[in-house]
Amino acid sequence: MFDAKIRPLIDPPLNAVGRGLARMGLTANSITLLGLGLGLGGAYTVSQGHYGWALALVVLSRLLDGLDGAVARATEKTAFGGYLDIVCDFIFYVSIPLAFGIADPVNLLPALMLVAAFTITGISFLAFAVTAGEQGVETSAHGEKSFFYSTGIAEGGETIAFFLIICLFPGYFATLAYIFAGLCVLTVLQRTVLAWLSFRG
Repeated sequence: MFDAKIRPLIDPPLNAVGRGLARMGLTANSITLLGLGLGLGGAYTVSQGHYGWALALVVLSRLLDGLDGAVARATEKTAFGGYLDIVCDFIFYVSIPLAFGIADPVNLLPALMLVAAFTITGISFLAFAVTAGEQGVETSAHGEKSFFYSTGIAEGGETIAFFLIICLFPGYFATLAYIFAGLCVLTVLQRTVLAWLSFRG
């Protein structure tokens, strides 16, 4: 919901750092994979109940997730890079709630509900992108992307904020997970209405 609004604020510093990393010889894909590794490390620390470490690793992981695109813009954007980025994003997204379910059996059901909600949200996002690509629809609202990014209530920024909150307040995971899962369902409904309005002709 807020991703497009904050792009003008975060893109200039990210692009500046990205140009520096590119000059150092780092590739966008290597940064994508490093970000995933840190994110999965965050999931592991959650599963072990070390929520402070998880918070730090999640922040670092998502910082790299922003920098991979900046490096790609400074060097060369590739279709595979866009594919790798979105696959790694969704692996990270499902790993965190799964880790909370492992950390405490009480969290297992809300964790599974959240993973299911992330899955259908991801499907709606990718289905919209594929359809938009077939129709030749483009947007720059979310910055330069490899494919169409449709707006939704629960986007990347909201998801990261949610992860930070549950790392800070792990005792409230179940309640917060159900709330965020509901926002994901609303996002799917919203995106479906947008798809109907955009592609029905």
